[in-house]
Order: sequence, then C-alpha cells, then structure tokens
Amino acid sequence: MFHALSRFGRRRTLQTGAVLAVVLGLLAWWLLPLGERTPRGTLTFSTGVPSGVYQRYGERLEGALAKDMPEVSIKLLTSEGSQQNLARVATGKADFTIATADAVATYVRDGRPGAHLLRGCVRLYDDYVQLVVPRDSDIASVADLRGKRVGVGQEGSGVRLVANRLLNAADIHPTQDLTAVSAGINTMPNRLVTGDLDAFFWSGGLPTGAVQELSERFAIKLVPLDQNLIKKLQSKGGSARYYRSATMPADAYRFAQRGVSVPTVAVANLLITTDRTDPAMTEAFTRTVINSRDRIGREVHAAQLVDLRTAIYTDPLEVHEGAKRYYRSVKP
Repeated sequence: MFHALSRFGRRRTLQTGAVLAVVLGLLAWWLLPLGERTPRGTLTFSTGVPSGVYQRYGERLEGALAKDMPEVSIKLLTSEGSQQNLARVATGKADFTIATADAVATYVRDGRPGAHLLRGCVRLYDDYVQLVVPRDSDIASVADLRGKRVGVGQEGSGVRLVANRLLNAADIHPTQDLTAVSAGINTMPNRLVTGDLDAFFWSGGLPTGAVQELSERFAIKLVPLDQNLIKKLQSKGGSARYYRSATMPADAYRFAQRGVSVPTVAVANLLITTDRTDPAMTEAFTRTVINSRDRIGREVHAAQLVDLRTAIYTDPLEVHEGAKRYYRSVKP
C-alpha cells in the first residue's frame, strides 16, 4: 500500500509539473510572441543633405530608435539624396534609407546594382517640388528658366531627377538651354541671395527649414507649376506616374507666399531596406517610425503626415517581411 501511495504521489507530482510547464510556456508566449527577439547589432541609416528634411528627420528618428532598440548601435550618413541613398542600401553600404517613389522606380527600371533586393517598409510623407526665385524676379514659369543660372540639386539627389524632367517637359534642355548648377539645399539659398543663382529647384517636405529661413531674411517667391506642364510630365509614363498634382498650402511659407497657395508636383517618400535585413530589426524600425510620428512631427512637420492607414503602400517596392509583421500586429 505504501508503494502504491508513493507511486500515486510521484504521478501527481509529475502531472502538476507538466501543467505548470504548460502554464509557464503559455505565459512566456503571451509576453514574448513566438519568433520575436530583441534586435541587436549595428544599423546604418543614409539620410540626406545637411538642413534638408531627410537629415533633420533622421537625426530625430535616431533618438527614438536608440530608445526602442537599446542593443542596436545606430549610425547616420549624410547623402546627396534619393539616388545616392538607393545605391548605398542596394549595395550594402547602408541598411535603411529614405527615397522618393520616382527615384526608386527609375533605379529598378534601369536595373541598377542590387535593385532586385530593395524592399519597402513605410510610405512616409510627400515631397513637394519648390521652384524658388527672388521676389522681384521676372521668372514666372519653368519656361522662363531658359538662359538662367539654376540650382538643380546634387548629382545623386531626387531633386536633380525631377528638375530635369520638369525642364524637359517645358522643352528646355537641362544642360544646353540654361546654366545648371549642381548644389544642395545647404548652399542654394545663400547662392540665391548673393546672386550666384537666378533660381533653384528643391523637392522636400513642407515646410523645409532652409527655405523657410531664407524666406524670413530675403524676399522670395515660389513659382507655380501649371497643369499643362504637369500633364506633359505625367504623359512620359514609367516612373513619371508617381508624380501627382498638388498644392502648397498658403501658410507653408508665410513670408514667401503671402496668403496665396501654389500649384506644384508632389511625390511620395518611402522608407527602404533590402530583403537581407533581419526581419526583427525591420519590424522594430517600422514600429518606431509609426510610434514616434507625433513626437518627431513637433519638430519636423512633414513627419506628422505619416499615416498608418497608408503606410503599407510602398509601391513600386514589395513590403519587407519584417514590416508586414508589424502591420499584421496592429491590424484591428
């Protein structure tokens, strides 16, 4: 009888232990979903030119990422813009970046190195094309740029891409019919003030700090891009389909616009990585971008426009698996 009770006690103990193991396992699963792990390692984020929206956004996002991913070392790289950003990520020189949808489509269409590896994470905010001239300038349209000295962005920028396309749409050869000056938003405003430039193109979120600061110390105006020009631009097809007609609100640059809205062209910005980036890292990065929107938006206005409802639409790129995990986790 003693042996029977002993066997019974051992059996009860084993049963209790098994139940406890199951409970603990379920609790661990609830606290830490299957497959999820804390990202660790290094992360390089290619941004943009100093004083541009990409760089300002990247600097503030760096702080949010450091808080959310404490075991990840984050490095920011300034760049000339979208085209250089894409080349860096596609060839492994950076892990994440921001680029405009038209630049992405062009990179993929041209079969550039690593293009097939690119994946989208978040549709961020729209860039607005801004053609800036002195207020007393006689330039009233893109067609009036013929024979002028025009800042067209740096070689590796999205600005250069859209500026050349707009000039072509206006029947102006980008290098033969004007003096094209390769420069970024960090230098173009001062060159306009000193008279080294008659005009400059910029494509960025609203408001772009460098343009806003320029408008507060020097009289400028924004040249409208009329519907006929935009239709000619869009008629080119291909990556031009990512351009849309848009309007800069009257209060985007209060001193420059003086209460008047300005018709222009807009294009979406995408957060980009490659299919080789760790899904856990990408999921965490995507989560931080969405969760930090309001906090960063208080300093970089364009960040306020990141919208969870449209963030997953990263056309022309497939959404990265890690980003998909995030969107599934927040789906109602």
